[in-house]
Amino acid sequence: MNCTVIGVIKGKHAAAISVAAAFLWAAPAASDTAFITNQSSEDLTVVDLDSGAVRHTTAIGGKPAGIAVGRHWGAPPQSVYVVSPDSKTLNILDGEGLQVQSRVALPGGPLGIAVHPSGKPVYVADWYGSRLWAIDPDAGIIIGEVATGESPSGIAVTPDGAKVLSADRDSNQVTIADTETLLGLAQIPVGTRPFGITIDKTGERAYTADVGSNTVTVIDISTAEVVGRVPTGERPYAVALAGGKGFVTDQYADTVTVFDLQTLEVIDRLDVGEYPEGIDVSKDGRSVIVANWFSNAISVIDVDTLTVTREIEVGDGPRAFGLFIGE
Repeated sequence: MNCTVIGVIKGKHAAAISVAAAFLWAAPAASDTAFITNQSSEDLTVVDLDSGAVRHTTAIGGKPAGIAVGRHWGAPPQSVYVVSPDSKTLNILDGEGLQVQSRVALPGGPLGIAVHPSGKPVYVADWYGSRLWAIDPDAGIIIGEVATGESPSGIAVTPDGAKVLSADRDSNQVTIADTETLLGLAQIPVGTRPFGITIDKTGERAYTADVGSNTVTVIDISTAEVVGRVPTGERPYAVALAGGKGFVTDQYADTVTVFDLQTLEVIDRLDVGEYPEGIDVSKDGRSVIVANWFSNAISVIDVDTLTVTREIEVGDGPRAFGLFIGE
């Protein structure tokens, strides 16, 4: 495979953590942390969501965009993964996002990222190569590839870890693949230019943000069929799910479209910052956090009242494409 470890700053994680130990371990209460990739300032802003304070700013480089937070078998340590498209690297940070521990060089056009529920592999989309890489983050090597359509963007893994899905923007489709064999299971036509993709907690449905057609496409994963579409604001980017509702960032409209997950009817459109992109949900499901690329801030939305409760300044050009909420 065409992959090299540029540098290892800290030792490798333990090879495995037993499932039994994971169930016995109990973490103390901790506030949620938002890890926000800032493309223009080429860094990562670490935000305490309880206080709204910026804990740290970490230099990344390479115009970082894609972000994912992962654990081994649900237990510590947490790791933070950042994709830098310009330097073609996967940056692996410690669980607090304070230091880059290692960097893995990738060919092509790395962009979207997701982590297997077990903690590895890490999946990265190759925008130019019509593929996903499966990467062992401990060894810093590519261990396999998944063939996709053109320009794979967002990636999501089912909660049971059995399937990985990619939104193939220039093929107007979603690829579903088996995570064990890395073989494709289905390719599903969706709206025009799908970018972000999100899977619900049950692993039953996937939701794509279709940038070109101003829709969200709803997919039944088990049958690989489209079961609905939702109209959005202009240029939807990504989707988050909370409180029985879907939340969609509308880039050109500076809004978040809210829809009912059962009826797929639009409930509201909320004004947020300028050019909203990345979106994720707090651990307790009560807040949705939006990264506003042109406003250099994140917006915090109350899921029940559908109001913006806070704006927090971050770096220059926040994108936060992926699941960016950790502890």
